[in-house]
Amino acid sequence: MKAAIDIGTNTVLLLVAEYEDGVIKNVHEEHRVPRLGQGVDADKNINEAATERVIDALSAYRKILATDFPKVDQIIVTATSAVRDANNRDEFMARVKEETDFEIRLLSGREEAECTASGALSVLENIEDEETLILDIGGGSTEIAQVKGGKVLDGHSFDMGSVRFTERFLSGNPPSSEEIENCRNKITEFYKSRKFEVDERVKAVGVAGTVTTLAAMALDITNYEPEKLNGHSLKLDTVRHYIDMFSENTHEDMLAQNPVFLQGREDIFMGGMLILEGFMNHFNFDELLVSTGGIRHGAIITLA
Repeated sequence: MKAAIDIGTNTVLLLVAEYEDGVIKNVHEEHRVPRLGQGVDADKNINEAATERVIDALSAYRKILATDFPKVDQIIVTATSAVRDANNRDEFMARVKEETDFEIRLLSGREEAECTASGALSVLENIEDEETLILDIGGGSTEIAQVKGGKVLDGHSFDMGSVRFTERFLSGNPPSSEEIENCRNKITEFYKSRKFEVDERVKAVGVAGTVTTLAAMALDITNYEPEKLNGHSLKLDTVRHYIDMFSENTHEDMLAQNPVFLQGREDIFMGGMLILEGFMNHFNFDELLVSTGGIRHGAIITLA
């Protein structure tokens, strides 16, 4: 039995899974929202409060693993955009090691895209041989991986994410139409900056909180049910519908309507939706398949 912890810009995710003969089976999942990357885009440093929140989450996971899953024989801990971008990343990783005994593996943008791709496809059926573009919207960065036959053909990490772009462009509550337009323009600029050569029959797959939360709201489910989310076809019209809703209501009002899935991301959700909309517009996708897989699944598959 293996465990993987993904330290992201907004969340820290735990997966306990069995992995044998190329098949990964989820045993247990946990999530915390310590928002490690808060202020990193502007200050280029991880602040003390965010560090403490992440250490609290990791300490809780250490206790869960020791108490409930003693058969876990390997724990893989990865970090991504917020840690990559921080000037004090070495100090942060040393502090985590000292206080939790977790050794962090800092992923490059390419490694992040590859882990995301393998993790995303691991929970979907009958798609391994298709050419896919896999989108992972994080808090600090957004990865696209082009995959066919289980092989990553191309991948890129963009320095845009739901936390980063909220801090840059979306200060209003709700954000103004001008703020939204400025954010959309910058997102379009980012996608145009990196060309992908894709087949016209390519399928889109989306992972991470923005995509799974939108799917949960569209399906009107109130508990995390991966079996209902995986493979759900999220329509561009649905994305635009929720962008309109979030542009007309405060973060607090939207959280009250969706307390389970929006908790901890209500104020950055618009940024994530705009990045998703921009991806679908740029590659002319009317729909996107939802996957609850991600870096933590891919870490067990590729790094264990």
